[in-house]
Amino acid sequence: MAIFDRSYYGRVLVERVEGLASDWQWQRAYQELNEFERQLTDDGVKVIKIFLHISKEEQGRRFLERLENPLKRWKLTSEDIRNRQKWSEYEVAASDMFKLTSTTTAPWHLIAGNHKWYARIQVLKTIITALEEGMDITPPELDPQLLADAMKEFNLDNNSSVLK
Repeated sequence: MAIFDRSYYGRVLVERVEGLASDWQWQRAYQELNEFERQLTDDGVKVIKIFLHISKEEQGRRFLERLENPLKRWKLTSEDIRNRQKWSEYEVAASDMFKLTSTTTAPWHLIAGNHKWYARIQVLKTIITALEEGMDITPPELDPQLLADAMKEFNLDNNSSVLK
């Protein structure tokens, strides 16, 4: 299992919004992202893309909490404040990213993240559902020899509750 945390989608989000990539570069990246994920899925890799979304108000509340709590101050930088000022540009970029990179074999799963407990449960459910897809989890048939050995070992008869 590998987890990519915002890594290879940076070109169509941060680099696009912050002007670190030319229009041609970030627009080309959509095709590159889809091709990379297609290669992975062609090789049997399950690609599970999850995006946790919080509201601007919730982000503001969390930023203020980090300022007030000495144990959380390390989580907030001037870069975070500067990026927040481009909220609407990031929303447009994220919307384009979802529209242009959500595929049949590698769809996006958007999860509301304002409540951390809810988001964590939804992430786990999403991963479990995706990993179960296409997997046969039917219990195996009881091996007749194992049954015969167990009946003998435990003095069971054909009416035993174990056999029902």
